[in-house]
Amino acid sequence: MSRPVAAARRYAEAAFEVALAEDRLDGWQVDLALAAEILGRPDVEPTVHSPAVPLDERVEIVRQMLEPRIARGSLRLVTLVVQRGKVHALPRISEEYNRLLNAHRGVVMATVTSAVPLTADETAAIRSRVEAMAGATVDLRPEVDPDLLGGVTVQVGDRLLDASIRGRLERLRDQLHAGARLR
Repeated sequence: MSRPVAAARRYAEAAFEVALAEDRLDGWQVDLALAAEILGRPDVEPTVHSPAVPLDERVEIVRQMLEPRIARGSLRLVTLVVQRGKVHALPRISEEYNRLLNAHRGVVMATVTSAVPLTADETAAIRSRVEAMAGATVDLRPEVDPDLLGGVTVQVGDRLLDASIRGRLERLRDQLHAGARLR
């Protein structure tokens, strides 16, 4: 695990522990996402990340932008991240926090990839099948990859379920190559 990912995970774990103690799990989730969004904007990020801008000014900019929008505890964490020069890690901290929150709630993350956008009914059907397989509530994130040609792939944790036409063609090719080698 690289250092930036490990650092983001540590910040997220600390935020999660505080949120759990304060009974503000959803509030922290919203606060971290909002802070990552605002401080990651192209017109803001260079200023709050630049060592050319004095640290006190960067902290004040962050305080002015976020204080009316996020809770005090969340603001303290974001300020600490800025002071330590890790503002670029805020999106990853938010992602890690969401992962911890989902694990706490027993929600499994899954990504369904299709060649064309799925309808709401198709997404609901896939979600219910994946929930039955996983035995847990599923947060399903749809993605589109035209290279699949058709069908879908579903990524749940480290498992990949490939029901795509591209995957079937690749498996058929492998079988044909294996059969040709046997002769």
